[in-house]
Amino acid sequence: MNFCSQCGAPVAHRIPPGDTLPRHVCDACGTIHYSNPKMVVGAIPEWEDRILLCRRAIEPRYGKWTLPAGFMENDETTAQAAARETAEEACARIDVGDMYSLINVAHISQVHILYRARLLDLDFRPGEESLETRLFAEHEIPWDELAFRSVAMTLRLYFEDRRKGQYRFHVADIPAPTTPA
Repeated sequence: MNFCSQCGAPVAHRIPPGDTLPRHVCDACGTIHYSNPKMVVGAIPEWEDRILLCRRAIEPRYGKWTLPAGFMENDETTAQAAARETAEEACARIDVGDMYSLINVAHISQVHILYRARLLDLDFRPGEESLETRLFAEHEIPWDELAFRSVAMTLRLYFEDRRKGQYRFHVADIPAPTTPA
């Protein structure tokens, strides 16, 4: 950030009084600009023993499969975000159930929240951000073609819980990728 969104003056990157972290601070009007983690919210849409996945038509991970999810908007709840993202990406209507997983992806400043959800009907199709939508049984999941580690982790936990006959809420961290030395 170079300029203040409130008054247009240049900003300085420094620790403001009473804070502990560097922020973009406008010396002209005093506005402190906070950069906080993004919330990615979505659903695990269920139909009988199958899960609805979307093949991405956008970057990152174009062409890979994912659960319908995306960035939460202002003025909506996380459950509303899950339903909206499912409608946008899969043109599907869902009944949002319990929050299923909360995954911290700190190295990219994101928190991923996924809800269990029941598809209300089989009237789904790709939205603008999807190339394809399809229901998958566990043995059909394209594990090597999943777009995100948080989706793979959530699906593994989901199928494990289903085998046990008891779904529980999961909290996990996705570590930063390691690069070879």
